[in-house]
Amino acid sequence: MTSCANTSEQLPDFEISYRFLSLAEGGRQDWTPYQHYRCDWSYEGDNIAKTGIYMIWPEFLAADGSIFPNDIPVPAEGFATMWIVSPEMRCQIHCQRIKVGVKGYFMEGGSQVAEAIVTDVIGLHSFPNS
Repeated sequence: MTSCANTSEQLPDFEISYRFLSLAEGGRQDWTPYQHYRCDWSYEGDNIAKTGIYMIWPEFLAADGSIFPNDIPVPAEGFATMWIVSPEMRCQIHCQRIKVGVKGYFMEGGSQVAEAIVTDVIGLHSFPNS
């Protein structure tokens, strides 16, 4: 079994491509959020009444791969790195589930507001340096 402790360098856990759903698709009332948006995550196929949703937060990326600025709304679609907030959930759930190609959703309460696909696993399986 792979250990999944995060390093002190705090690498993002994984990267996704995302697309915010339109209002007609059940998306957000306000268009897109700003950087430091705090949504939750669910996996495609989960029954969230049984599994719940997870505190995994995005950090949106600009087209050149840099961190998107704070002062303008993020693009309706693009890439983001993702940060698992709960260390216990990282090991218990996400180390087994996050793989390239896995689909999931940004959640606001019980509502899916964006769809996402994992494009890279970055620091999820990192070992501590000490």
